[in-house]
Amino acid sequence: MTTSSLAIGIIGAGNIGAAFAGALARRGIAATIANSRGPESLADLVEGLGPTITPGTREEAAGKDIVLVAVNWSKLPAALKGLDLSGRIVIDANNPIEAPLFKPVDLGRRLSSEVFAELVPGARVVKAFNHLVSALVAGDPAAEGGKRVLFYSGEDAAAKAEVGALIERLGFAGIDLGSLAVGGRLAQFPGGPLPTLNLVKFG
Repeated sequence: MTTSSLAIGIIGAGNIGAAFAGALARRGIAATIANSRGPESLADLVEGLGPTITPGTREEAAGKDIVLVAVNWSKLPAALKGLDLSGRIVIDANNPIEAPLFKPVDLGRRLSSEVFAELVPGARVVKAFNHLVSALVAGDPAAEGGKRVLFYSGEDAAAKAEVGALIERLGFAGIDLGSLAVGGRLAQFPGGPLPTLNLVKFG
């Protein structure tokens, strides 16, 4: 299957989830977005995004081919509980911080993507969409005559290729950072050197 034929789900309707939905909507790409409060609570959000974004349940979003997860760190276990994401491409757009104070979570020496992967056993995890502020994810990826950069990393080459193709389809310049052990550490916030950098690729 090509990226254009893959169904997309979003679990989490906060800043990043909504920004990702907005980026999809801008390109006319369909997706189902879900949160913990149910589809009815998303009526105003999806109305503002346009007809390609529809509200759904967690189960409906989790049933898509590509599923982006962007949830407050402490709420991740509850958000993912009972969902079977085995074999699906799951985009980890989470950071180990707690809003609204943005207090870092102590993970010891573990990577956040390593912890996340344990919550989605069997999923093909790709780290992406976590290192830019939400306004830049939702905004125009064209900048200064080039394309705004989005990093991604993961262990599954085919899953990374699909996410990379989606990033390019959204108008961004995707850069593969390699494995989660390497790329996940570089793009992790807080701690990594790449988050919040607004980089542009030319050519």
